[in-house]
Amino acid sequence: MKQFIAFVKKEVHHIWRDKRTMFILLGMPIVQIIIFGFALTNEVKNSKIAVLDYSRDDASTSLIREIGASRYFEIDRVLYNNNDIEKTFRGGEIRLVIVFPPHFNESLKHYNKAQVQLVADASDPNLANTLTYYAGAIIMDYQKRITQDRKLPYTIHTEMRMLYNPELKGAYSFVPGVMAMVLMLVCTMMTAITIVREKEMGTMEILLASPIQPVKIILAKAVPYLLLSMVNIASILLLSVFVLDVPINGSLFLLIGESILFTLTCLAFGLLISSSTDSQQTAIFISLVGMFLPTIMLSGFMFPIENMPLPLQIISNVVPAKWFYMIVKDVMIKGVGIGAVWKETLILAGMMLFLLVISIKKFKIRLA
Repeated sequence: MKQFIAFVKKEVHHIWRDKRTMFILLGMPIVQIIIFGFALTNEVKNSKIAVLDYSRDDASTSLIREIGASRYFEIDRVLYNNNDIEKTFRGGEIRLVIVFPPHFNESLKHYNKAQVQLVADASDPNLANTLTYYAGAIIMDYQKRITQDRKLPYTIHTEMRMLYNPELKGAYSFVPGVMAMVLMLVCTMMTAITIVREKEMGTMEILLASPIQPVKIILAKAVPYLLLSMVNIASILLLSVFVLDVPINGSLFLLIGESILFTLTCLAFGLLISSSTDSQQTAIFISLVGMFLPTIMLSGFMFPIENMPLPLQIISNVVPAKWFYMIVKDVMIKGVGIGAVWKETLILAGMMLFLLVISIKKFKIRLA
């Protein structure tokens, strides 16, 4: 154990001597948090929604049918009381709930006005804004059609509520994404490069000739980047809370624990890359193609996954950043506990163990 700690200290001193790299690794999350503008807004299609219809009359049924027939929405379930709304949002599949009050049709006929409530999951503000706009447009079209040439036209007042992010701040969406990108870059790319650099310089053979086991040498080179990642996590969370006013509604310890799990997954992927390559250029290319681009494109951070073709939706399931992004958004913004994110946690843990076992096994083969 003393030998392992000595190797970790050596790697820490080696990283600390490179001031430019340290500045990049520690300054990157701060710069990204500050200058990262907003997630791109795309057209949303086939979003799953729920309906809470207290009226259940001809008018509400007709309007529900029109909403479900549009290409923007897919009515996934029917709710029966207000208590089901937040439970439904915590599940993570439903993005919008449409609530019809009692006597909807009667209010239209006798008072020429009625009310519809749109309750959106605003943990993703761009998506929530888009969905409420689409639903409001469909309701307005329905209102114009039934009004026609009446002297006293029917009026439907649409009330909107944005849960978790009532001000629709873009920071609520990009903070979890920036965390995934920073941890991926620091852990995966830097871990892969630092080990491959030893191979290129011919010093790996000297390290492997030492009394410590080769696997412990490789793990010792990954530990400093785990520590750097903890610093980056702390800086991102501090900036999010005190500069961007993004709250941590869930457990801070759970959020840190999930971040450590994702960090270990990225480290395992970096070790796998280092065991499979012999040049820094190749390691950088594989890191970018294997982690950076999928993190941006297929994690749900920049583009809604449900709006992608089915093959890309399937491929996104093997991107660790997708599950980490879902966990951070649910824990940090929605305030859920481990009971709501246990499935994503198990998937990340399985990915970490799989990558770690494969990387160690491949490394042992290369030593043979």
